[in-house]
Amino acid sequence: MRVLPVPQGDEIVDICRQKSVELLRTNLSEQGILAATPGARAESRGYAAIFGRDAAVCAIGMALSGDAQLAREAATGLLTLAGHQAANGQIPKFVDVRGQEADFWYLGCIDATLWWLIALDFLDRRDPAGELRQRLAPGIAKAIQWLEAQEHQRFFLLQQNEASDWADIMPRSGFVLYTNALWYCVKQRYALGHAQETRANFNQLFHPFSADLAEYRRARLLAHYAKRNAKNRDLFLSFVNFSFYGEEGDVFGNLLALLCGLADREAERRTLRALDRAGVADPWPVRVVCAPIPAGSSLWRAYMSRHQQNLEWQYHNGGIWPFVGGFWVAALAHTGARDRANAELARLAGANALDGWAFNEWLHGRTLAPGGMRGQSWNAAAFLIALDAVREGAFALAPG
Repeated sequence: MRVLPVPQGDEIVDICRQKSVELLRTNLSEQGILAATPGARAESRGYAAIFGRDAAVCAIGMALSGDAQLAREAATGLLTLAGHQAANGQIPKFVDVRGQEADFWYLGCIDATLWWLIALDFLDRRDPAGELRQRLAPGIAKAIQWLEAQEHQRFFLLQQNEASDWADIMPRSGFVLYTNALWYCVKQRYALGHAQETRANFNQLFHPFSADLAEYRRARLLAHYAKRNAKNRDLFLSFVNFSFYGEEGDVFGNLLALLCGLADREAERRTLRALDRAGVADPWPVRVVCAPIPAGSSLWRAYMSRHQQNLEWQYHNGGIWPFVGGFWVAALAHTGARDRANAELARLAGANALDGWAFNEWLHGRTLAPGGMRGQSWNAAAFLIALDAVREGAFALAPG
């Protein structure tokens, strides 16, 4: 059997850009971008739906794609989500386009609303003539009000239950790194109040090893346990709760902290060095935790073994997600490492190319076996976001 050579460098990047555009076009529906390519398996697993976070990330990638059809349809999924917004302002986790039914997850999906707001503002700034923010102003106001109802009135950080963001079978709860990085991004883009307090308290609670403790006694108590006992002191903690915290190394949350302007230059260097030491981009970008939570850990939850899905090195507990790999590349470019970002972009293209350009949802963190669904829309969108970051030397959503 003749083995064809794998494209390298600029060649595979160009091919991946083309394949990403083709995949997003394939996954378009009248109501917006579906999470994955339609088919019997995708439909049985609920992936042939408009997901809040997926549609928002895809809207950004579609707007940056350079493809007229994708740019024109970028907002369609966001409008579908707006049409199913809850009376209290929450944006659904997903909308089943066949049954026209909105799902809000078990404990409430907090990040769909955050991503929806971010994507709307991004599209509105790129094309003011579309007047997205003006057209959706009442829904935007309700979404912000819903989020503000979950904001701590001294820390100005969002509070949440466990398993209620993109890592929906992980035990992060209380003040969560990933969620609050997005919250700061929303505050910047919508000029919301107390943004500087959000930034200061973000650094204080998620990296208590370098931040000065505030006078507020609750801050001292929350930081006390982590500051005394945590082993990994170079990354931001994945979450901080009353007397416990996460130090598994949430790669996505740490990358968003850099990309959304929450880290100073020293924190950027410290964080990227720690991720490099953990080998999160080896062999493919990027593994989503540095040290998976093992069964038997105090943080282990019974639901993590549901369908044998979130065991060590799998899914959100150490799997490789090319989607998050796009943000890894963007972070490298945004922090000035453009040559390395360009090399990592080619490796990210290689991850999407596996199994005949399957754009697999995730890979096992050790065996590299494909997991989840093929034809993931946000893999393609995140690649396009990463490509734009490499070309521009900056992350498209970074504070101005």
